[in-house]
Amino acid sequence: MDFSPAPRQLRHDLTLILPRFFILSGCSGGGKSTLLDELARRGHVTVPEPGRRIVHTALETDGQALPWVDLAAFAQRAMELARADIALALVNTKGPVFFDRGLVDAAVALQHATGEAILPLAPELAAFNRTVFLTPPWPEIYAADTVRQHSLAEAEQEYLRLKSAYQELGFESILLPKIDVQARADLIEQLLSQDVNS
Repeated sequence: MDFSPAPRQLRHDLTLILPRFFILSGCSGGGKSTLLDELARRGHVTVPEPGRRIVHTALETDGQALPWVDLAAFAQRAMELARADIALALVNTKGPVFFDRGLVDAAVALQHATGEAILPLAPELAAFNRTVFLTPPWPEIYAADTVRQHSLAEAEQEYLRLKSAYQELGFESILLPKIDVQARADLIEQLLSQDVNS
């Protein structure tokens, strides 16, 4: 299956800086969390992935809200946590905020698990910029761990579902190239700077 970026892989005309929340989504194991850590190191406000927090807690407490045990329960909990993250960020932050996955990703997982239509979530997404940064599948760096137990093939299928959902919700996707994390962070900062100064 071809996951090559489309010709308009990199847009240089981000929508207005407001709304100021940005989503970092895409393929599991594609470098999202590493990129979020780099953005945080540079002083940006970041919100870690709900799913990984839920899994860590479940593993420590012998909980059942694990994606490989009960995907629906896991996704429902992720939606609750994502909503709480949004509420806290609205009150406690200024300027751009970068979210590692979040509400849309959790809704897509719940929809996949139950077969029930969860989207759209437009009223709840009002604080989010209509630009979403996507990390494509990157087999060379993909690695399973105690939190990420699914296969690369499953991750690729999830990526396609997410890509379709963000398009359905009216987001403009920027596919981040497969480059080192510093270059990826530079690219995001350059795009934001171009938008602010345009």
